[in-house]
Amino acid sequence: MTQAKSRRSPKPQKQSHLISAKALRYTVLAAILVFWELAPRLGWTPEVMLAPLSATLLAGIQNFSTFGTALLYTVAELLVALAIAIFLGGACGLLLGGIKALRITILPVLASIYAVPLVILYPVLTAWIGIGPESKVIFGALYGIFPMILATAAGVQTVDAGLLTASHSMGATRAQLMWQVILPASLPSVLSGIRLCSAMAAIGVVVAEMMASTAGIGFLITQNRTMFNTAEVYFGVFLVLVLAGTLDWLVQLIEKHTTDWQPHKQVAL
Repeated sequence: MTQAKSRRSPKPQKQSHLISAKALRYTVLAAILVFWELAPRLGWTPEVMLAPLSATLLAGIQNFSTFGTALLYTVAELLVALAIAIFLGGACGLLLGGIKALRITILPVLASIYAVPLVILYPVLTAWIGIGPESKVIFGALYGIFPMILATAAGVQTVDAGLLTASHSMGATRAQLMWQVILPASLPSVLSGIRLCSAMAAIGVVVAEMMASTAGIGFLITQNRTMFNTAEVYFGVFLVLVLAGTLDWLVQLIEKHTTDWQPHKQVAL
């Protein structure tokens, strides 16, 4: 009886730990929002540099149709860029991680290219393709594809060798091994890659819109910045944060429902 109680005792600790973590998260968020409102009001920062939160939200409400249209335009570009980056990057990551010769020769090159600021390539893209949505999609996909490839390849390398040996002994083909063994076993790393890919693709699309575009959230941010409409600039940034946070939440939701069968390791600090 005593042993049974001792086994069940960590559960309340875990719940209290999660509650305290959530409380800390919301406390930090509330502090940021309060600072955002009070800092310009109290003169800590000039309003031309930081508009109050209330003024930012009011500017967004007053220009709801403009920001709404721009947001839909950006979301459409981002979804296409994500589809390209996730599927193409995931397939390349599986190949590079699963084939030793490719992993040794190509993976270090891709890691080196990922360290290069890709923003220097955007003027070349606009010269080839123009400033339409196609260049934003390609640029966003370029930003997202490298972390997707590297995360997927890293996940493939962590697959238990015993699973591969057992699959070979049962006559699994290379395609079956890739899609039915390696991909499910490396799914946590793949989903982590998708999370990073989503954030990077969003950055790529918005930055491309800020550099050369006639529509989208990035275009509105640049346009209002040149006219010193600080509240509108910060509302555009706020929409980008909401968009990135929504993507991250969706990936976490998928991860929660697709990796329950795997053992979760918790590190106690």
